[in-house]
Amino acid sequence: MKKSLFLLFFSFLLVAPAHSRELIDQIGRKVIFGEPLTRVVSLAPSLTETTYEVGGGAILVGATRFATFPEAAARLPKVGTYVALDVEKIVSLRPQLCLAIRDGNPKASVERLESLGIPVYVFDPKSLEDVVDTVSRLGDIYRTETTSSALASGYYERLNRVAKQLEGVKERPRVFFQIDAQPIISAGDNTFLNQLLVRSGSVNLAADRTGYPRYSWEELLELMPDVVLLASMGGGYSDQELRDRWEAWPQIPAVNNHRLYVVDADLFDRPSPRLIDALELLVGLLHPKLTGVQ
Repeated sequence: MKKSLFLLFFSFLLVAPAHSRELIDQIGRKVIFGEPLTRVVSLAPSLTETTYEVGGGAILVGATRFATFPEAAARLPKVGTYVALDVEKIVSLRPQLCLAIRDGNPKASVERLESLGIPVYVFDPKSLEDVVDTVSRLGDIYRTETTSSALASGYYERLNRVAKQLEGVKERPRVFFQIDAQPIISAGDNTFLNQLLVRSGSVNLAADRTGYPRYSWEELLELMPDVVLLASMGGGYSDQELRDRWEAWPQIPAVNNHRLYVVDADLFDRPSPRLIDALELLVGLLHPKLTGVQ
């Protein structure tokens, strides 16, 4: 494998562009890559999706396995999953730049790519503003600033509209967001999903933990959520199966009051601009009197 990586790296050097450009990535690191930029590999579905959004999809030559949106992304050569990258496959695609995400891509894989001379631009979105900043940064990378600037302005307008909509709302439902069913996993503090719940005018019952904690039914019966959001980011469960597990506990307010909501995992599980769609959906579900949604 080492020999094949060396040969791939040598062939990469033979076609390396003569001109270079320097940018600072989202975690403050200096990244230098060749231009004109014609070969990019995305190491996370959110970055693949946002690349197409800003108009850079034509120069993507590889993406991770679950990059399925938009449809064009599904046809790209796959380089493993974003948590288990195939470094040899990435090198074989001869990228001038890789786009990585801090919360998911293994640090060792990123360092391996850099040691082989492949620049890696790292993103670290923790908030909805960071997601919009990712749009702007990708527009800068692909030199599609006119498109990305217009998109970013529209996203900020929508965020401000939601904030204004929630002004004066005093009742904030206590929400448990089940992002996977077996084991039961939620999103705690220091995650973009926690921020999404807070911005939707709710109390995230998992916010006293960090990252993506697991829960037992005993713990959930102590939490007694007003609303439960159900997703199966690992797949394998129908909407009714997700509901059935909770409906066995009618003493939980969310069950008793028919406030179990199955949501599209694909909309919520990646820090892409579609999180703003998710935010608007949540406001409708959590505050039906405010928005007219029943």
